Amino acid sequence: MNEIILMALLATLGTWLMTALGAATVVFFKSPNPKGLNLMLGFASGVMIAASFWSLLQPAIERAEAAAGLPAYVVATAGFLSGALFMWGSDKVVRLARGRADSTQGMPNERINRIIMLVLSITLHNIPEGLAVGVAFGALKSHAYTMEALMGAVTIGVGIGLQNFPEGAAVSIPLRREGCSRRKSFFLGQASGMVEPIAGVLGAWLVVYVEAILPFALSFAAGAMILVAVHELIPECQREQEHQPYFATMGIIAGFAVMMLLDVMLG
Repeated sequence: MNEIILMALLATLGTWLMTALGAATVVFFKSPNPKGLNLMLGFASGVMIAASFWSLLQPAIERAEAAAGLPAYVVATAGFLSGALFMWGSDKVVRLARGRADSTQGMPNERINRIIMLVLSITLHNIPEGLAVGVAFGALKSHAYTMEALMGAVTIGVGIGLQNFPEGAAVSIPLRREGCSRRKSFFLGQASGMVEPIAGVLGAWLVVYVEAILPFALSFAAGAMILVAVHELIPECQREQEHQPYFATMGIIAGFAVMMLLDVMLG
């Protein structure tokens, strides 16, 4: 099943490319268009929430029911909570490290610490996103390349790629404000997405060669994606919307509707 792992690699290289494109905005703009970024973040969160159910949780429950082992509700719930806890733990690590960096204020390495923490925070939460894409493509093995499963995996990759664009800008532009050159800001911004192809290949490999973990892995990826969407993307897309409070919210609805339409139409 090397073809499946190759597809996971190509998909996560695509999400990395979107991070790089977002980071490249530092070359042309001092700051991104907040309205456009809010809409993109909202759309991505809607896609991720819908994909978490139709492309991850629902197949996980079906696979767990077909397997002779633990009840499906136990596997799906345990995997979902584990994915969310993994993301929560990653965030705690970043906050702890950032707190230590803040305690160095006034020291010569203050700016360096802020830069490191900024890149680290985005890099850490890109790991489960890469895993989510890899697991979705790895699941194609048991689906025998059905169009529904393939489109579900592709849609997850597209959703994560969309939200990676503003993430790349969210790294490179603050780095530029900290005094880094445009070239260095771009390099560090795109580097934050380099972990996604690694995590994607790992996720696909585990699912392909250790098929018994597929239900848990799918649920794990869903939990990680839901936490990212609810804790990070949705609050972020709702910022600075005093004049058009429903603008980004319509993006969430549109993203959810597009994912739902694709699943029902192709299912």
